[in-house]
Amino acid sequence: MAALENLRKGGLGFGPLGINGDEEEAEDSPTVLLSVLAQHGQMGLCFYDTKDSSLHYMIDTPDNYELQLLARVIQEVSPHVIITSAKQERCMTSFLQQLGSNPDYKPEVVTYPYVDFGLEVSKQRLLSAHLPFVPASISERDKMSYLSSCISFDSPLMLRAVGALLKCLDRRRVGVELEDSSVGVPILQFHSYTLKGVVYIDRDTYSVLQIFKSELHPSVYKLHSGEKEGLSLYGILNRCRCKFGSKLLRQWFLRPTLDLAVLHRRQEVIRFFTSPRNSDALSTLQSSLRNISNIPTLLRRMSLSHTKVTDWQSLYKTAYNAVCIRDTVRHLPQSIHLFRDISEGLSDDLDHIASLISRVVDFETSLAENRFTIKPNVDPAIDEKKRRMMGLSDFLTNVARRELEHLDPRIPSCCVIYIPLIGFLLSVPRMPSMVEKEDFELEELDFMFLSEDRLHYRSQRTKELDNLLGDLHCDIRDMETAVMTQLQNIILERSASLYKVLDLTAELDCLMAMSSASQEYGYTSPKLASHRKITVTQGRHPLLELCSPVFVANSFQSSESQGRVKIITGPNSSGKSIYLKQVGLIVFMALIGSDVPAKEAEIGLVDGIFTRMQSRESVSVGLSTFMIDLNQMAQALNSTTGNSLVLIDEFGKGTNTVDGLSLLAASISHWLRKPPMDVPHVLLATNFHSLLQLGLLPSSVLLSLLTLETAVDGDELVFLYQLKEGICQSSYAANIATLAGLPTSLVQRGVEVSELYRTGRLIKRIDKASSDEQANRCRSVVKMFLSLDLEDKDLDLQHFMKEELLPSAGELPNHS
Repeated sequence: MAALENLRKGGLGFGPLGINGDEEEAEDSPTVLLSVLAQHGQMGLCFYDTKDSSLHYMIDTPDNYELQLLARVIQEVSPHVIITSAKQERCMTSFLQQLGSNPDYKPEVVTYPYVDFGLEVSKQRLLSAHLPFVPASISERDKMSYLSSCISFDSPLMLRAVGALLKCLDRRRVGVELEDSSVGVPILQFHSYTLKGVVYIDRDTYSVLQIFKSELHPSVYKLHSGEKEGLSLYGILNRCRCKFGSKLLRQWFLRPTLDLAVLHRRQEVIRFFTSPRNSDALSTLQSSLRNISNIPTLLRRMSLSHTKVTDWQSLYKTAYNAVCIRDTVRHLPQSIHLFRDISEGLSDDLDHIASLISRVVDFETSLAENRFTIKPNVDPAIDEKKRRMMGLSDFLTNVARRELEHLDPRIPSCCVIYIPLIGFLLSVPRMPSMVEKEDFELEELDFMFLSEDRLHYRSQRTKELDNLLGDLHCDIRDMETAVMTQLQNIILERSASLYKVLDLTAELDCLMAMSSASQEYGYTSPKLASHRKITVTQGRHPLLELCSPVFVANSFQSSESQGRVKIITGPNSSGKSIYLKQVGLIVFMALIGSDVPAKEAEIGLVDGIFTRMQSRESVSVGLSTFMIDLNQMAQALNSTTGNSLVLIDEFGKGTNTVDGLSLLAASISHWLRKPPMDVPHVLLATNFHSLLQLGLLPSSVLLSLLTLETAVDGDELVFLYQLKEGICQSSYAANIATLAGLPTSLVQRGVEVSELYRTGRLIKRIDKASSDEQANRCRSVVKMFLSLDLEDKDLDLQHFMKEELLPSAGELPNHS
């Protein structure tokens, strides 16, 4: 199954908070649980991501028998658990079997009885789910109406999948394993998920174009815990200042789009920030973006009442910097869609949240005591109790002086202390005469305990203090906790505003990152249109130009009815593969809204990029290398449309020459015989010169022949890397072999054999002696034998035959 192989009110003024709270705690690795139900050619699915406690749903969508759409979702989401019905169609059974045979990715598959996927059961589970964003006072009838605005009720398969997913979350208590059983798994938001309008790019294409490239972390401490991005397109464009910006940029890379409105929205922001006169605004916004924290994690902890002091710091800094971003953007041109969305979307709720936190939370005391404490003038009752606590020391000293007047004269001193949960106690030193417990008893005092040679008693006055002042410390903590809970509820009610911050600032971060790269590397903004043409003037490879001191730019042009199939010939190392990858990367960059490495570019929308360029490792999949090559070619032949881009490099070399050449010619002819509207953009690099010399292809205006220029300086081959029309007449294999360091004699013999083969003459072996040499050896053997004196008693005939005669005779040909 080929598809399986491509696998979120105005307040008072406030200022910035000078606290070092940038570092976030190490979090558990997120888990994704996906629930899917496929019936009668339709598929509904949803998945839960523990990283932000969000439930993503995809409306019921048609899928083919191979469940290719489901394969793309799994490739993108990478779920750890897949939930489906025990009563399933054959296509799902086959799909799961294929998935289980993949050695690189084996998610846990959970099957539930079909009844657990019932529609009404699923709706009841949804109503009973822990949804902190739903107002607590809402009735059950109104709750259903409320939820219908959050999740589509018009997709029965998806709703049934949601029911099974909620059952799995409840059974496994995902994320709340250590909580009380009454605490449900929180769902903080719903997201609509779709693949509509997404450009098709498979795993092999991402790999061969080096769009992503993971490498082991160089630190010995992180060898087993993580990877880092190597030299890749994502690596050079990812200059995001916040984690969610990097995450969104990766999603854009995984989901290049055909939506011109989305692409133009991104382009106008990049075009604004690439202008040098806007560099100050760029720097200001990027410095604020550094302080945008992990909002879903903060809100999740709030919903579970696990908020720490550092969380309040992070939330304050996030809200404050979000307001700074909004106020900065409001001074930028509002004709730019994203700027207008930020100006309008980041509401006054953010001012209110930041103002509340700033007025309520005493960060300095909270950090010192490692607990939530509030500032003065927030709650008069708490302030009064804190004043009592502060004046308690002097007051207790006076009480102790009065108590001492009524104690045994042998006791030299005493003090009154306060212990949380116990209350006020009278503390006296232990006298030498107090040995046994009976000796601790004092008149009118109730003995409590002995600690560090001090005796603690409860007296009539301490009891009066308990009644008068109460358990001050615990009262203050309880009252401050109540204030914290109120503050949490206010923030959770405004969580939509915070999620809006996340969405808009992440998008802004991505676009500023790409504009920074565009400025540094000299990219240009491509013209995007809905036609089928691609024109690139003086294009460059975005990765190779960073590694090479000199890079020769080449153009590319593919019209709607001419030159759509390009065959590129040229010597090895002349730059054919680089040119193919260059075109693929430029088109890909345009489809994510980025500027491109070219002087000018006009890109028609491409619905898929297909490659047959690199043979994958074949042991784990149980297929031969050539079979994998054929699968890649079959995917390009069967799935491409007139808007696709196909890159083929050296197809056919994995089998014998005739068969490989035949398959290549047949594949190209298949495209050339199609109507022009159905022919994709095809770039093919090959060393099969016979393909053109023998006239194996039909003549067509769709066919264009290109080569890369070289020059021969004496015996030396010079690569010019310049593309031109024409055919390469020689592979220059001997020159390439010499450059690679092969022995001169070996190269010369290769040239000799090649010439004899090309002209149809007999190829003589050089590992056998000539006839004259053989005759001379025969004479030598005979002469040696005749010179023997067979009557000599000292003659060792066996030694002579073994050491002298036979070695010479062994060189003679065997005529037996």
